[in-house]
Amino acid sequence: MHRVVAVVLPEVVAFDLSIPAEVFGDKEHYSFAVCAQSPGPVPSTSGFDVYASQGLDALATADTVVVPGYAPLDDPPSPVLAALRAAAERGARVVSVCTGAFALAAAGLLDGLRATTHWMDAAELATRHPAVDVDPDLLYIDHGRIATSAGFAAGIDLCLHLVRADHGAETAVQVARRLVVAPHREGGQAQFLRRPLPADGGGMAAVCAWALDRLGEPLTVADLARRAQSSPRTFARHFVAETGTTPLRWLTAQRLLEARRLLESTDLPVDEVARRCGLGTAANLRLHMSRDASTSPVAYRRAYRGRSTAYPTRSA
Repeated sequence: MHRVVAVVLPEVVAFDLSIPAEVFGDKEHYSFAVCAQSPGPVPSTSGFDVYASQGLDALATADTVVVPGYAPLDDPPSPVLAALRAAAERGARVVSVCTGAFALAAAGLLDGLRATTHWMDAAELATRHPAVDVDPDLLYIDHGRIATSAGFAAGIDLCLHLVRADHGAETAVQVARRLVVAPHREGGQAQFLRRPLPADGGGMAAVCAWALDRLGEPLTVADLARRAQSSPRTFARHFVAETGTTPLRWLTAQRLLEARRLLESTDLPVDEVARRCGLGTAANLRLHMSRDASTSPVAYRRAYRGRSTAYPTRSA
């Protein structure tokens, strides 16, 4: 029986904990337990306590250690970090859900590795732990003995992946059916990122508003610079200073945002969506969506059609 132990830290994200509890709690292939630095109640971000029946000594016999997300993202106490390192050193599989990656990074388990976490916290993880190669786009990253998942429900993707690795695709599908979730999701959490717009009243706001009304036209950085009555080089320098990205990357991001909106809210053919958002052809749209969100226009429409998504306002 493969023993899975979740380490809960104050304040644990209850949803993150519930994912491994459900996936690994079937009692046929796994045993599941919850531990903390000391046995007893541990506060959650949802306002109720989670009860940890065991202390850190539970990790000494764990085959898989799971660290759910927690907040605030302070480094865990040294006994917790030492227990995580000891588990990894003896060969246990150590994985994180969402911001649990901060605990793995603080223990040094992600140094030199590619890792992911919730896209909203990825920059903070990269800043605090420069030895970690943080990728905010993927749903999960598995290195065998170390694995990390992206935000919240991406923990389901990782846990099902681990079941698939342990017991095969058929068992993973059975677990997914019980949970009423897809056995495998296409794409990555880049599908959920918000793209920056200049602040209202900023020097670039009027230019960006003008561009957003003309996404279907063959706009270039030179066109934007002329609208701003500036040279392309000066315009690009000011644009980066105000938005944190280059004019071309911003323009491409806004076109992809418009493409997503059209894919979700209309029946337009993919080639017409590509034309209206300024990406020209269906092939070009497929290329950009693959790079940006690891998915295709057809797969994106299938996943999100009919779902309400909050988009940034079209006015700069």
